[in-house]
Amino acid sequence: MRMRVLVIGSGGREHAVVWKLARSAVVSEIVCAPGNPGIEAIAECVPIPVMDLDRLVTLAVDRMVDLVVIGPEDPLAAGLADRLTASGIAVAGHSAAAARIESSKAWAKGVMTRAGIPIARSLTASSLADGLRAIAEIGGDGPVVIKADGLAAGKGVVVAGHRAEADAALTAMIQDRAFGAAGSTVVIEERLTGQEVSILALTDGTAIRTLAPSCDHKRLGDGDTGPNTGGMGVYTPTRHVDAALLRTIHDRILEPAVRDLREQGTPLRGVLYAGLMLTADGPRVIEFNARFGDPETQVVLPTLQGDLGRLLHGVATGTLADVPEPVHSGAAVGVILASGGYPGPYPTGFPISGLEHMETMDDVLVFHAGTKRAGGRLVTAGGRVLTVVGLGGDVRVAHDRAYEAVARISFEGRQFRSDIAHRELA
Repeated sequence: MRMRVLVIGSGGREHAVVWKLARSAVVSEIVCAPGNPGIEAIAECVPIPVMDLDRLVTLAVDRMVDLVVIGPEDPLAAGLADRLTASGIAVAGHSAAAARIESSKAWAKGVMTRAGIPIARSLTASSLADGLRAIAEIGGDGPVVIKADGLAAGKGVVVAGHRAEADAALTAMIQDRAFGAAGSTVVIEERLTGQEVSILALTDGTAIRTLAPSCDHKRLGDGDTGPNTGGMGVYTPTRHVDAALLRTIHDRILEPAVRDLREQGTPLRGVLYAGLMLTADGPRVIEFNARFGDPETQVVLPTLQGDLGRLLHGVATGTLADVPEPVHSGAAVGVILASGGYPGPYPTGFPISGLEHMETMDDVLVFHAGTKRAGGRLVTAGGRVLTVVGLGGDVRVAHDRAYEAVARISFEGRQFRSDIAHRELA
């Protein structure tokens, strides 16, 4: 088996997916739409936006691709996988109906409740008055979590420390439309405490293959301070998840979710991302996502010893049970280099220097996200610009390699956290 693969997306996650697929024994050709300057070095890039579904389907048909891998959540929610399937193309990506596990947090809560999955206590509100009552009931005057129901690029969550902060966040979402239509309905949750862990699992709707656990740092600043972002850094593995706990997560969280959606006639066929809080009472689900996490993918895939092409083909064709359980080795630490001003408004177009040094550094990878070519130079073009990944036998070695590489890359306004993996190394 040798496959032509089309990867949809343009971020660091897709760069990592393409990088890993390029090492697959069953992949002969990779096309990416729209791609980025980093992906251009290892695959053909076609400048079609991820939400131009008509042209993406035409591209897949014209190129006679054997497999499409959909990276971002927006085209999944819009039904790209459905349209590709209808055209006879195998897809590693959920139908729009199944992707509601990410595109509607309220709907996902219903799935988790029905399946008996351990979650935080929550209420849903679609008006300011109902939301204020829910905040009072769930959190009183203390901490509470406010989540926009719809897709908000990973930023539609506010962890409020007290009542006034919670009320302000609710008002911004429902009344001021801070996240547009995504915040017209909100979910108010109790604030859980513990270690937060990300689990990426592949499923064809029946079989499940769980990848290595990782820990993301969502807050902008050192010491987990500042606003939430799409993620400022990540590492794998974590001492907080051993083989026994991973089996518990599979049995109590992943398997019930996959089974419930299959029984409802909307099977998952792609990546199920579980954001978990390891509480004193065991793991609880903070959120489900319907795709590879970003930046988790950038550290999990480099430590994967298995063949990603075989795994994703199994996902798309319902044959995942025939693919061996994935094995991971070593450690990886990823540090995000972001534009000044992110996650708020930020300027772009600043030249990036120092990437030439990466070619002489062992066990360092750089995945592009917010970059582009302009006037013959590589410049910034987004909020999260690069993910710099260090590899090693343990988290300490990987951490040191990542930050050694970070010190050699620069652009105007560059910001990054200096404490990625601090909890693991403390």
